[in-house]
Amino acid sequence: RSSYFWLCNALDVYCPVQWEYGRLNLVYTVVSKRKIIRLVEAGAVRDWDDPRLFTLTALRRRGFPAEAINNFCAKVGVTVAQCTTEPHMLEACVREVLNEQAPRVMAVLEPLRVTITNFPAPHKTLTIRVPNFPADESKGFHEVPFQPTLYIEQSDFREVPDKGYKRLALGQPVGLRHTGYVIAVQNIIKDTNGQVKELEVTCTKSEAAEKPKAFIHWVSDPLVCEVRQYEQLFLHKNPEDSTEVPGGFLSDINPDSLYVIEEALVDRSVYGAKPFTKFQFERLGYFSLDPDSTNAKLVFNRTVTLKEDPGKA
Repeated sequence: RSSYFWLCNALDVYCPVQWEYGRLNLVYTVVSKRKIIRLVEAGAVRDWDDPRLFTLTALRRRGFPAEAINNFCAKVGVTVAQCTTEPHMLEACVREVLNEQAPRVMAVLEPLRVTITNFPAPHKTLTIRVPNFPADESKGFHEVPFQPTLYIEQSDFREVPDKGYKRLALGQPVGLRHTGYVIAVQNIIKDTNGQVKELEVTCTKSEAAEKPKAFIHWVSDPLVCEVRQYEQLFLHKNPEDSTEVPGGFLSDINPDSLYVIEEALVDRSVYGAKPFTKFQFERLGYFSLDPDSTNAKLVFNRTVTLKEDPGKA
């Protein structure tokens, strides 16, 4: 500022009053360009658009809509003081926008094979119409195949359920979303290590079965895709604070900030989508198609999780 006033005085021109506004900081990250350059040079992140950063290019790649970022900035406001904000405020703005913009599809991140032994059409594929936006069916549908072999999340089955567990278990049927069927476990197949590798189940039309406690998502004849899940880049809230991180911010990198699932499964309706297209994977979160995607394999970045239901079991 002193050089600015010197120049104005030397030129004998009016010096307007200046207001310096505080930088918008977020916890568990750094937004200084000098520090981001050091992160890139150290190999802690891939580049300026690494989705773990909070640069605009990184937020775009992760799937944050521009409207959500603008809404967040409007809510936080402008102040002359330095302020630090929790990322969950930004994530809430993202969910609010994507809830209206991102069509729903089904995907399974940790697949468990399921075989329906009494499939109603054993020699052909049934087609299920799934609404893109269940709350507003006027926005259209997409079709997914329904076959005797399908895949569910490993976490949606428990051989020995805890008290209060509502999903699939021996003696506890569960509904398959959008199909109108309820499945019940008849046989558990394990590998040589004793791990469950397949379930044999029977299905019953919903109107002929007792109402299940829960409905789960599934995929059948899916595409294999890669899913990248992100957590905060740093272990401590304020990585630039020497009292909190004596070794400096580069020593505080979270080794689990990126988790890659190489063989997740997603329904075929997403094929042909363009990079940066957003979807809601039912029951899992919002995901954006990454530019690294190819015709042979799609790559998705998890934008944000769904708002957690504390009663989910």
